[in-house]
Amino acid sequence: MNILRSAAVALLALAGPALAAPSGALTVYTSQPQEQMAKVVEAFNKDYPEVKVEVFRTGTTELMTKLQAEFAAGATPADVLLIADAVAMTQLKDDGRLMAWPEAPTAGIPEALIDPDKTFFGTKLITTGIVYNTDLVKTPPQGWDDLRAPEVARQLIMPSPLYSGAAVIHVGTMVQQPGYGWGYYEDLAKNGAVAGQGNGTVIEAVARGEKAYGIIIEYMAMNAQAKGSPVGFVWPAEGVSAITQPVAIVKGTANPEAAKAFVAWQLSRAAQEQSVTQGYFPVVEGVAPPAGYPALESLKILPLDAAKLRAEDKANKEKFADLFGG
Repeated sequence: MNILRSAAVALLALAGPALAAPSGALTVYTSQPQEQMAKVVEAFNKDYPEVKVEVFRTGTTELMTKLQAEFAAGATPADVLLIADAVAMTQLKDDGRLMAWPEAPTAGIPEALIDPDKTFFGTKLITTGIVYNTDLVKTPPQGWDDLRAPEVARQLIMPSPLYSGAAVIHVGTMVQQPGYGWGYYEDLAKNGAVAGQGNGTVIEAVARGEKAYGIIIEYMAMNAQAKGSPVGFVWPAEGVSAITQPVAIVKGTANPEAAKAFVAWQLSRAAQEQSVTQGYFPVVEGVAPPAGYPALESLKILPLDAAKLRAEDKANKEKFADLFGG
């Protein structure tokens, strides 16, 4: 079965450019780092050279605020969204902002990553764990509880859910876990932990030695380590939160064929293999994770009640801001 599914995905990847020979302008709103998106667009344009892709990039929380303002004003220039998490996408879907694509080429993509109504599709798996500066830390933390200690917390930085979609998911996941809840973040704040903006502020602070520890999405830490930064990364034994960076087409796009081509490419084996080079866990069977990563099945993914998170999103952000500012 695995061989058949992998073969199907490979065939779809090969067939990608024949989808519709699209052309014209395509605007992508994304939370993926700008330098990575430049390579994504470059690879996409090898298959679709007649599509001119414009990219707007910011953190998912800010991106959602921008979208809501544009919708309220009448329209958004975005054609495609590639953002951090399925919870944000579900909000847009429920607001009637996404275009369903029942025929999307999803063979080989786990069903759990596909919206049942085919309005958005997970493209990768991104986990959140602990980064530390190897010049400053001789005994790395092994789990989330290790961060509570005053001598650790006062040297800890984390991304803010007021900016980062991954942080929205991580904070929302942690406060739902028995033994953690908001008491966990109250302990961190009391003992001196601080919040930056996105994950980029975390890796910069830890790599420079301004902070010894950070809470961060794994690929930023692992990519920095591969480039020679003095950092290590831990996937906590208690479990990790996870996001899937789904892709979706905005309802009312002026260029639906180009938008479909971009989504199809994101779901192809070629895109999965590229995402591995950028430090992401792939979601298609038969594609190995990046060097130095654990086998995905060896990780414990912490459970998340997405509906509860959506209902409590505003309150969670307000509580976080009360504790850490923002």
